Amino acid sequence: MRPSASTPFPYGQRADEMLLTRTMIHALRRFHSRAPVGALWTSVCLLMAGCAAPTPRSGDALTLFDGQPRAGLRVVIASQDGEQEMKNGVAAVAPKAPATKAQASVRASAKDHAADALTMRWEDTWFASLRLVADKPMDLRAYVAHGAIEFDVDVLDMAKAGLTFAMGCGKDCGSKVPYALHSRALQGRGWTHLSVPLRCFERDGNDFSAVTQPFVVESGNVGQVALANVHIVPDGQSNVTCTDYRVASVTPEPLGESWALDWWMPRHEQKLQEVRTLKAAGLQPQVVFIGDSITQGWEGVGRPVWDEYYGPYHALDLGFGGDRTENVLWRLQHGEVDGLAPKVAVLMIGTNNTGHRQEDPATTAAGIRRLVDELRKRLPDAKVLLLAVFPRDEHPDARSRRINDQVNARIAGLADGRHVFFLDIAKDLTGPDGTLSKGVMPDLLHPNEAGYRIWARSMQPTLQKLLNP
Repeated sequence: MRPSASTPFPYGQRADEMLLTRTMIHALRRFHSRAPVGALWTSVCLLMAGCAAPTPRSGDALTLFDGQPRAGLRVVIASQDGEQEMKNGVAAVAPKAPATKAQASVRASAKDHAADALTMRWEDTWFASLRLVADKPMDLRAYVAHGAIEFDVDVLDMAKAGLTFAMGCGKDCGSKVPYALHSRALQGRGWTHLSVPLRCFERDGNDFSAVTQPFVVESGNVGQVALANVHIVPDGQSNVTCTDYRVASVTPEPLGESWALDWWMPRHEQKLQEVRTLKAAGLQPQVVFIGDSITQGWEGVGRPVWDEYYGPYHALDLGFGGDRTENVLWRLQHGEVDGLAPKVAVLMIGTNNTGHRQEDPATTAAGIRRLVDELRKRLPDAKVLLLAVFPRDEHPDARSRRINDQVNARIAGLADGRHVFFLDIAKDLTGPDGTLSKGVMPDLLHPNEAGYRIWARSMQPTLQKLLNP
């Protein structure tokens, strides 16, 4: 959304108009430093009379679904096995693998009268998604500053799931609002009205003039929810909050994804007990590994390599699947390294910031910097071995790979050669042309045993120097 020197200005503005527009943005920012970027751009557009988006009148609402989808919108149900458009009041996605029970469906149901709502049901799915899909992109710029998307929801079964709300604006353009824990709390309460500020979906690069999916509800595992009366309003009385995406990576919080709710906090408690047990036995870990599922994998397929290389050091694995920088920060601030005195803390994190949010590399790097600072504070005598985020996806020009590369370019500068050391082993994990092999990472993200052995061998010389300076 934010224009820059390299961003083409709309409608063929002349150089003096471009300079005036930038000047106005800077002036607005000085007086509205906390305003969302989209709100600032909308203000400039209106002042310049150069934007096509009309200013909605007070009370003007954009109906997306009120028993029928708005003209030009389609109701679509999707899962990892595909997607189906709702026709004649029903749609379902069947599992691709006959032996599985995975399914996702949507059907017309009743709230105030017959067929005025949608009931979404899913079972044994990695993800399920109910989408309102636009045949032609919708221009929602006029609603961004103060608007909200409002709807009624009846949570029928959320004991093993949780909701996320999303909005899409095309390839590599979109954003999500987690609502997993709150949606669980709504189970059995009947119909509830929710209002989500549109600014919660704002990201640099998102194009609110070309919204292709104005309303998306996502979940996974097993659950059922009904939805009705979906509108976008210009002045919403919001009752759903969200973290500013620009500071999400440094704002500590537990992992709130629906698929993680049942195991994430118990694993945290398990790790606290593991630390207490080690200390009680007088077995102080000399090496602590901190990260996400790639680090957690040392306890799985990487276990033989772990036992060989790190067993003698009573090493501790603090990897949690799905973690982003803010989740690791929460764990560090809630005792996972308290009382430990390792010689080396190995940190690798960030690929879920990339994959989950397609986050700006600068904000992911800020989250990693915050973690390094936290480790220096809590483990003042330990050396921090900061690993470059591993390559992902097959080819080096893939979007997520490029984001990770940009993160690595930033965090390399955190090394000071005394307390913090940086190591990038990407060349050992990939081929000469940068291609990532499924023989090393079968899903092009997580190593297999061969991948963990490459990791251990590549890191060993550096680790030995830090353990025995």
